[in-house]
Amino acid sequence: MNKYDLIVIGSGPGGYVAAIRASQLGMKVGVVEKAELGGVCLNWGCIPTKALLKSANVFEYINHAADYGIKVDKAEASISDMVKRSRGVADGMSKGIQFLFKKNKIDHIQGFGVLKKGKKVEVENDGKKTAYSASHVIIATGGRSRELPAMPIDGKKILGYRDAMVLKKKPAKMVIVGSGAIGVEFAYFYNAIGTEVTVVEFLPRIVPVEDEEVSKQLERSFKKSGINIMTSAEVTKVDTKGKGCKVTVKGKKGEEQIDCDLVLSAVGISTNLEGIGLEDVGVATDKGKVVVDEFYRTNVEGVYAIGDIVGGPALAHVASAEGIICVEKIKGHNPEPLDYNNVPGCTYCSPEVASVGYTEAQAKEAGYEIKVGKFPFSASGKASAAGAKDGFVKVIFDAKYGEWLGAHMIGANVTEMIAEAVAARKLETTGHEIIKSIHPHPTMSEAIMEAAAAAYDEVIHL
Repeated sequence: MNKYDLIVIGSGPGGYVAAIRASQLGMKVGVVEKAELGGVCLNWGCIPTKALLKSANVFEYINHAADYGIKVDKAEASISDMVKRSRGVADGMSKGIQFLFKKNKIDHIQGFGVLKKGKKVEVENDGKKTAYSASHVIIATGGRSRELPAMPIDGKKILGYRDAMVLKKKPAKMVIVGSGAIGVEFAYFYNAIGTEVTVVEFLPRIVPVEDEEVSKQLERSFKKSGINIMTSAEVTKVDTKGKGCKVTVKGKKGEEQIDCDLVLSAVGISTNLEGIGLEDVGVATDKGKVVVDEFYRTNVEGVYAIGDIVGGPALAHVASAEGIICVEKIKGHNPEPLDYNNVPGCTYCSPEVASVGYTEAQAKEAGYEIKVGKFPFSASGKASAAGAKDGFVKVIFDAKYGEWLGAHMIGANVTEMIAEAVAARKLETTGHEIIKSIHPHPTMSEAIMEAAAAAYDEVIHL
């Protein structure tokens, strides 16, 4: 009973997807998980945060109901009820993974897994250790909040993303350190429900991985909403001795102190590589990541790694794609290696941010001669009707061959729109083909066609 074709350590969006695909391909699969099935993404990341953000979005709609000709008495945000709904959504999704495991005859092995020599995994649960063996082992242990020396997370006044997701009462003032996806999503949520939010970013602009124009637009939108933004700034100390926190920030104007109730550390993730047996087995790592080839094979035969613990963007959909490629290769199929330059990134603040491919600066740096088209939602009929005119779609094409190099969007529902660009780029679609593809009217997605037309001086509605 303890022998498998494949054992997966970790049941996040990399691990559970790899397990299901392996089962579909006829493998006997066991998944080792010490906590809830679905991992961080489903239980403490992607899904519950989106539930919180939806609550904030609904609250904002109610507060602006008069803009739509509707009179509503003053609304009140209950953070405890929002958290309760969020946890309910996550619990429901986790139960869904349990169902999928049963459907696909995958064994859930509860406990903490440690890799042993000879493709064995030792699992400890409630003090009892059990050994399992497999022909193949995939490590998919994911990540956790990264901590800065100046602000160690204590879960009470200095929070990681998990803590920020389950607060019992709304803080009056909050400082958020880091303006990547986690930082700006929580900034939007807490600002929307009435917290005074300050975002501190070490780099010169917020959402620094995005195209520069997107960063500037999000900063404008955030400031309009009352969020304080400090860029080129560093938190050097957090004093938690008193009732709240005294945050020392070194910025463009020198040092200043910000008083707040709570500090959220949103400065990225650290990989979960400790204590899982990598050193004992001899699996090579570099700078906190497992070293793998294009099919996620480590230097140890029969041992593989996917997701946040390998190089590449730490995104749920990337981990899932890696898991599928990995098991298909194990089964002798011929999957294409993942094109990391065609991975969409989505941030679910308001306005939303979505992007894929080269930014304008990256395309120029790569030596392309480019055509750039931009269409603002202020010129979109659907955006005007929806009361969501902030933002734009920006597209970048190679001037020589018409190759779609990149797409960058900020605005309402753009996270639902970016897949058009991903699919089109995969199919090697040119700018002219996008212009000639009829987009329905009125929709937000028309802005993609209009932006492409703008790149070729054919735009109609600008």
